[in-house]
Amino acid sequence: MPIVVQLDLMLARRKMRSRDLAAAVGITEVNISLLKSGKVKGVRFDTLERICEVLQCQPGDLLVHEPQTPEST
Repeated sequence: MPIVVQLDLMLARRKMRSRDLAAAVGITEVNISLLKSGKVKGVRFDTLERICEVLQCQPGDLLVHEPQTPEST
């Protein structure tokens, strides 16, 4: 998928655990894990907003567009 979620990288930069982020945002640890692994098809803007508030970052710090090349498909 050309959109890559870099939540694990931002958590490491902030020295925060997934469990703590989940509690602060108000979602389950399972949902944080799914976001980190990129196994979700979408994320609600209000959830993204809360994640950004807690991690003190911008959505662009968490979501990166990596175009697919013909050999990677």
